[in-house]
Amino acid sequence: MKKKFLRWIKAAGVRAIKTVAETAIATIGTSAVINEVDWKLVVSASLLSGLISLLISIKGLPEIKE
Repeated sequence: MKKKFLRWIKAAGVRAIKTVAETAIATIGTSAVINEVDWKLVVSASLLSGLISLLISIKGLPEIKE
């Protein structure tokens, strides 16, 4: 059970980190000039997407074969 949980944590963590990075890139990319980037929005949207990714991973991860 512990080994399965550790595999899930690793896979879900990797997926969440990728999601956070993708969201940050997309949010930053919506600004025409780097000085116009709303960094609070970037951080909050990225963290929220990471949390949602972890919650969705509870349903199951295709990376982990049963």
